[in-house]
Amino acid sequence: MDRSKQNKYSSNEKKDNVDGGSVLNGHFDGMVKRAAGGPQAPGAESAPHRSTSAVMESWKEERTRSLEDNEMSLPSLASAYTTILRGLGENPQRQGLLKTPWRAATAMQFFTKGYQEKIIDVLNDAIFDEDHDEMVIVKDIDMFSMCEHHLVPIFGRVHIGYLPNKRVLGLSKLARIVEIYSRRLQVQERLTKQIAVAITEALQPTGVGVVIEATHMCMVMRGVQKMNSKTVTSTMLGNFREDPKTRDEFLRLIKS
Repeated sequence: MDRSKQNKYSSNEKKDNVDGGSVLNGHFDGMVKRAAGGPQAPGAESAPHRSTSAVMESWKEERTRSLEDNEMSLPSLASAYTTILRGLGENPQRQGLLKTPWRAATAMQFFTKGYQEKIIDVLNDAIFDEDHDEMVIVKDIDMFSMCEHHLVPIFGRVHIGYLPNKRVLGLSKLARIVEIYSRRLQVQERLTKQIAVAITEALQPTGVGVVIEATHMCMVMRGVQKMNSKTVTSTMLGNFREDPKTRDEFLRLIKS
């Protein structure tokens, strides 16, 4: 594991813990705020409990778009795509482009359908009491997302591991967590951390590790145009960060 990467995440996590106004699993900076009423009096709650409450509250507030919103916003999205086509020098009225604005608008809503879903709805009936404390790994989870800087695809694989603490999560729900957070406008670093934090807050395991390997079309189709480049990010929490043997076991198993 690249030590500079570990230090980067360490410093980011310290910042998140200190900055009481931010929530790790918000859609983007400043999206989710503390509950009304301001910070609690010193000593009212322990720091870990405040952090858990803040993130759990963010799960309740996560859904920023509904199916009804999709129907209402579709005409304006289609109109925006019509403007884009004209700006590109195209004729939106020619046969091949007549329905393109509506198709593109519908596709973009699908690409970002994670805004319509809440983690708490996915996990409610899928957490089970189980006396198991060995590592659980689900690897090679397909992931599709959209770069928030250029609105072009990111795609790759997600590897997730955790050490249970008397509770386990239905295996398919790990893939659902990936789907919810990836189907948004994203940067890979934040996506990696959001997945790890969601699992941590849901299960309170002794450790969580998440690694994402992805291709960014903004590096392939434009800019430096490096066809074979891949970006690898990781978030290690609990024993996965503190115990080198646990971390090494996880990294070895996801490569096997």
